Amino acid sequence: MDLVLNILDDWVLDRIYARLVPLSAFGSSPEIVSSLNSTTKFLSSSSSTWTQLISHLPRPTLTHEDVASLYTNAQSIPQISAWPRDYIPRQLISLCAITLVGIHLLYFLFAWLSYTFIFNHEMMRHPRFLKNQVKLEIQTSVRAFPGMMILTLPWFQAEVMGYTKLYDGLDTYGYFYLVFSVVLYLLFTDYCIYWLHRWLHLPLIYKYIHKPHHKWLIPTPFASHAFHPVDGYIQSLPYHLFIFIFPIHRVLYVALFVIVNFWTIFIHDSDMITGHIFEKAINGPAHHTLHHLYFNVNYGQYFTWADRANGSYRQPESDLDPLLEVKALEAKEAKAE
Repeated sequence: MDLVLNILDDWVLDRIYARLVPLSAFGSSPEIVSSLNSTTKFLSSSSSTWTQLISHLPRPTLTHEDVASLYTNAQSIPQISAWPRDYIPRQLISLCAITLVGIHLLYFLFAWLSYTFIFNHEMMRHPRFLKNQVKLEIQTSVRAFPGMMILTLPWFQAEVMGYTKLYDGLDTYGYFYLVFSVVLYLLFTDYCIYWLHRWLHLPLIYKYIHKPHHKWLIPTPFASHAFHPVDGYIQSLPYHLFIFIFPIHRVLYVALFVIVNFWTIFIHDSDMITGHIFEKAINGPAHHTLHHLYFNVNYGQYFTWADRANGSYRQPESDLDPLLEVKALEAKEAKAE
């Protein structure tokens, strides 16, 4: 998230904060700011209602040197903000906005692509497919996003403040570790999610937290994020925890985070294609379809090894395909006609 925040600060957020919370709105601005602001059209609005309003906002104490540094680092911006990049309230507001916009974009883009080009729409005729289910899945997801964002915010803030093991140089830990960190990331998060997911199925927890997600017995890709907010947060914990324990390149981490969201959407397409060579190793859509149908099998996220080792694996078989019930219903209706 720190990478995303830095990029957006450079491209758009510095300008937004300069307009919304200009240093000129505070009467104690150093002389260098006064001379700078006298050349801009934004500063002379010292008597505007907005300027008077924001002049009461908290802001960090800035010395002449601080302001000079701000000016030096933002010469392309005609105004500078009273909230520098390292001001925690600004970071928190930015992270909230980035997280909410980002998760909506990821969810609607990838879920729409999967729903349009991968999901078998015949499954919507399944007897256990709910009325208006797609609409309900979307509504549940959108309602959950703000809660998950608030719960996740401390992790993102700690990342931005530099408490993680994220690094920049490709050869900082060597190229072998750069590649190995991908394997480590997948294995660590998959094993942690296996146990978190399995614990969420304990009766006391399941009833209040995880049951809303299992409302979708025949899920569509839009069910991928249709969680109780606490459920979604709990299952995201391994991804945040990883970077506080293991080094990983920050660009690689962002790429993996996006891929994980895509995979989460992909395995919710109710697909039961069986017989492929990766079937016994990769926990794909067929495995996760069985999880939604039978509840206590195939808890893994990407792989089947944790399920195999702990007795919760169920092999996808063609005779378990829920599409068979759809075909049987169609045949029954055709015979009745």
